[in-house]
Amino acid sequence: MHVPAHYDVADSLQNKMIFALAEIGDGTAEDVLAEMEKREQGIADKQTRAFVAATLASLFEYGHLTGSAHSGQMHYNLNKITKANDGGTDPELLAPGLD
Repeated sequence: MHVPAHYDVADSLQNKMIFALAEIGDGTAEDVLAEMEKREQGIADKQTRAFVAATLASLFEYGHLTGSAHSGQMHYNLNKITKANDGGTDPELLAPGLD
């Protein structure tokens, strides 16, 4: 998944949503919409609300976002993308020709 470097009103709704989530770090669909509304007045209409909620849920379901439920609401974040893996590779366990 690509995280846009800046908020562009001409960009796709999904890119705007991903940028907003990256800016807040962690939040619900409503939090993401509030961040989008700060940058683009009037964007948080009924259709956009439905799109953001459904898209965040779908991205989470497919493993593109991480998140957890708090007080009956899903809180999403991009930790899967923005935090490096802690693990390492043991070269002795690599298949021949991959080292």
